[in-house]
Amino acid sequence: MAVSTKNKIYLSSPHLTGEEQKYVSEAFSTNWIAPLGPNVDQFEQELAAYVGVNHAAAVSSGTAAIHLALELLGVQKGDSVFCSSLTFIASANPILYQGAEPIFIDSEPASWNMSPRALEEAFSFAENEKRLPKAVIVVNLYGQSADMDKIKEICDTYRVPMIEDAAESLGATYKGRASGSIGTFGVFSFNGNKIITTSGGGMLVSNDEEAIEKARFLATQARDTARHYQHSQIGYNYRLSNVLAGIGRGQLKVLNDRVQARRSIFSIYERELRQVHGIDFMPEAGYGKSSRWLTALTINSEKTGVTRDEIIQALEKEKIEARPVWKPLHLQPLFKDCSFYQHGEKDVSKQLFEEGLCLPSSSNLTEEEQAYVILTMKQKLGI
Repeated sequence: MAVSTKNKIYLSSPHLTGEEQKYVSEAFSTNWIAPLGPNVDQFEQELAAYVGVNHAAAVSSGTAAIHLALELLGVQKGDSVFCSSLTFIASANPILYQGAEPIFIDSEPASWNMSPRALEEAFSFAENEKRLPKAVIVVNLYGQSADMDKIKEICDTYRVPMIEDAAESLGATYKGRASGSIGTFGVFSFNGNKIITTSGGGMLVSNDEEAIEKARFLATQARDTARHYQHSQIGYNYRLSNVLAGIGRGQLKVLNDRVQARRSIFSIYERELRQVHGIDFMPEAGYGKSSRWLTALTINSEKTGVTRDEIIQALEKEKIEARPVWKPLHLQPLFKDCSFYQHGEKDVSKQLFEEGLCLPSSSNLTEEEQAYVILTMKQKLGI
């Protein structure tokens, strides 16, 4: 099938509906273009209702939401925080903001997410050292929830709160519950490449009303109640603008459609490439439904005769964007001195990084564009 490659095929591009314009226009017509306003209030309520939690605070990024969660949990210099290793660095940077020490936990093969086995080992060691972590950040990778019941049971045993980083998994479910609704705090991102976007933005959610009110306070420079500008503690400029919240409201209306589109895209890739010996797709754990934010797979070069990087280079020549999976944080230079607990005898996240590939997964990816991605891969694979 011949397809023009005049335009680049992106990994995950924004997909607007037209609904966004209505809310943005209202913001302009009412002059509510500064931070806060009716769209922010409604976006918080609508997102909270969608994921089944009671309260939400709209902020400038998912990173900001994680930072606020750590602040609310009292994480400070000298503390430690357990964190998934196979994730974007934004999951762990806020730990450093607080002066705390990140300790990284490996993935499990069944979901690519945090390994309960490795987590239990980390907790056991920390208990023996009489230095339990102040929090655990669990990342739901590429649209799929981690095994939350097992992980939460371990956290509850040691009475350590769990932050659910659902930046990549809005629209996914775990045993019928929305991803991001299970931890003490849930975190979402609306970056331009996410399944829905506000251009840039995030959300912190919780059933703890007092905590979310405190988050809003901290996110608006921690301004005390007073006629003048008075501040008694450190605050941050983290609140989402009313204009961007309007984009989010329009996007949220089609979230379920976006999930279905991405799942369909994944299914087509799997159907067309699963017969290739040495290619394995990210499994969907039996406990939930993935949003398939990105189609991710592994390429065993010994079986295929082609490396992951050679596939990326072949796609790049055709103006097709593809990327390796996240480089595990315990392998990043910034965190070279941090502890890491692996899944038994095997460093699962390291192997996934060495073989893992993410393919174009935009919900507005056309059939012709996807066919061209598949054709280019097959040609490189010699099939």
